[in-house]
Amino acid sequence: MSDRLTAGFWVAAYLARLRLADIPAFVVAHGDDTGGAVLVKLNTLDGQARVFQRSFDLMTGNRAWVVLAEGEEAEVDAALRRQRDRDRDIWVIEVEDRQGRHLLDQPGLSD
Repeated sequence: MSDRLTAGFWVAAYLARLRLADIPAFVVAHGDDTGGAVLVKLNTLDGQARVFQRSFDLMTGNRAWVVLAEGEEAEVDAALRRQRDRDRDIWVIEVEDRQGRHLLDQPGLSD
């Protein structure tokens, strides 16, 4: 997410891009519109899930999406609840795709 974009704007653009790819997604938790961090939960609809968060790559200084939690969906949901308990400004977007598509590796979303 670019530092110039608000969280709300980035989320709206991300959801639109997912819709264009026919990938269901929805906002699970609405964070701070301007500066809230965004977590993306990928639900593969087989009892497994993965959560991505934006982080800095210490080696390159670039921003990258990294896995915060993965495994059984119930465990991933518990990790998300703990994050939300610590920071109520966090956005949580849930993406549902059996193929594991989340588009976070695409230009404009990955950099």
